[in-house]
Amino acid sequence: MRPLSTFRVLLAVAAAVGVTLLLFVLLALTDWAFTVLDRLRSAPIWFVVLYSIVFVALAGSGGWVVWRLLVPRPRKSIAPSAPPPTQEEMERRLVQSEQLGLDVTVVRRELIELKNRRATGEVYIALFGEISTGKSSLVRALLPSAEVEISARGGTTREVMRHVWVSTAHDRLILTDLPGLNEANGELDAMAREEAMRSHVVVYVCDGDLTRDQYRELQALIALDKPMVLVLNKMDLYTEEDLAAVRQRLVERVEGSSRVNVVAITAGGTQEVMRVFPDGHEERVVREISPQVAPLAEALQRCIDSDMATLEKLRDSAVFVLASRKLDEALTVHRRTKAEELVSQYSRKAVIGAMAAVAPGSDLLIQGYLGINLLKDMCALYEVPVRQFDLQRLLEQSGRHVAKTLPIMLAVAGNGLKAFPGLGTVAGGMLHAVAYGLIFDSLGKAVAHTLDTRGELQSAPAVLLFEEKLGEDLESRARKFARMALTRQV
Repeated sequence: MRPLSTFRVLLAVAAAVGVTLLLFVLLALTDWAFTVLDRLRSAPIWFVVLYSIVFVALAGSGGWVVWRLLVPRPRKSIAPSAPPPTQEEMERRLVQSEQLGLDVTVVRRELIELKNRRATGEVYIALFGEISTGKSSLVRALLPSAEVEISARGGTTREVMRHVWVSTAHDRLILTDLPGLNEANGELDAMAREEAMRSHVVVYVCDGDLTRDQYRELQALIALDKPMVLVLNKMDLYTEEDLAAVRQRLVERVEGSSRVNVVAITAGGTQEVMRVFPDGHEERVVREISPQVAPLAEALQRCIDSDMATLEKLRDSAVFVLASRKLDEALTVHRRTKAEELVSQYSRKAVIGAMAAVAPGSDLLIQGYLGINLLKDMCALYEVPVRQFDLQRLLEQSGRHVAKTLPIMLAVAGNGLKAFPGLGTVAGGMLHAVAYGLIFDSLGKAVAHTLDTRGELQSAPAVLLFEEKLGEDLESRARKFARMALTRQV
């Protein structure tokens, strides 16, 4: 018989001790339970009922807490993105926007361009990507006779360049060479993105694994369901092992995107190498690199041959999204302009109201009325529903801060009035008029910014912003409203 190992002995002792402790705990709980039952039998019925309710409530709450801790919550499903607008929806929005007085010229121009491209029936292929990834070299490889400027300096392409390319299957395609993204000033990025959205197929050119910016741009196009060919250029710079690794990484980047193909090519060009001669001297030699773009041409041909009607539909949807964004931008500009006008109008009314108040306390009634109407008009401009209670609460919270800073504003208003020769120190209604002008100017701007950035009227951030704006450039603003008050008095 083999002797027992020390580990097995210790394990047996630990098991025995554990079982013993569990038995003691069980006996103690049993004794406690019978003791409680005996005492409850002799207790009044109301106490038994109350005790039972509390016991069940605590036990249930504890069990619920344990269950929530042990059972993981299901992840919230990501809400699907809104479907792209249809042409009918865009036309309806355009009519409504024009009725509001919006300038929709750029949106109309976008839809006219789409109509013209539909009429020609040409297929647009956009070469998209960051600077110096080889887009222009790729055009030269596909179209050797094309006049394309190729330079080692990034950012050669400064405008949209279109070239006609007839594929091996004799399809007439329009190759669009776009400015590279992330140039020094980035002023051409929007132009490139918009033209990529107008195309049927996007050729996204990179020369290695994607950076964060490249990945973000790629995902933005994938979100539009844009057919793409993700091209790894300059494959001649990689070993076979490294090329396979980078290509696999790019495939993982677009995993789940059925409309994206990944290919590796060499757009060609030249490369400087150092040549060492037998006598030991060195010489720089420019070596021509033969283009290898057949995988790209084949991938593009497959995209075109798959379903041209689908390509047209997806292109139209992307253009409608682009037009919708431009319409949203026009609406934002319109609202900001109108908001500035409202702030100016109500600030002037506040100054005039303070100058017109004759009875004690009447200015408070006037300014309260103006304040409520300013908030209502702002919310109506941004199409934000709001309750009277919310408006009143915002004014009350703003008023508490005004009460603390009113002496400072009156002092600044007095200094503003001193800037006008012959007035000296002016007190009374004119000082209050300047102060009210400052208050309404700050409150209007704070509310407008809150509605513009948050899409709803939230008191806390609006009040914080009001406090900041109230202290901004007090003296020059005070002189502005002092001039307004004096003009009114005269």
